Amino acid sequence: MEYTVRYNELTAEQFIELWETVWGQGPTLEQTRLAMEHTLFRVSVFDGETIIAMARMIGDMGLDYYIKDVIVRPEYQGKGIGRLLIGELLGFVRKSGISGTGIFVELCAMPDKIPFYEKFGFEANEAQRLKMMYQIP
Repeated sequence: MEYTVRYNELTAEQFIELWETVWGQGPTLEQTRLAMEHTLFRVSVFDGETIIAMARMIGDMGLDYYIKDVIVRPEYQGKGIGRLLIGELLGFVRKSGISGTGIFVELCAMPDKIPFYEKFGFEANEAQRLKMMYQIP
């Protein structure tokens, strides 16, 4: 199958659509629009006009990049699309980073997805991910 890759075109509506195929109830449209505006790089994959995968890169463009929201529709998983997404994100870092320097590229992964990311050179460290859902009044 041939897929179309698009850069920095992922809309809030498409983001929410994909989110809900994997994680259930998505964030609000307003939150998502703001997130899309402040994402460094977005890559999305389409099968015809149907969005089937996406990933985002956030960070400071100097010392740290963070891979966020890598999602492939369940029926398209196992077809190399996740590899394509990570390759595109790392390509963005390569093109954007300062030559001759090291840059942290980080992500958070569910335990069953760790072997996938290790194929790219990611490795777990002893740090624990801490999180909280801060409710805005």
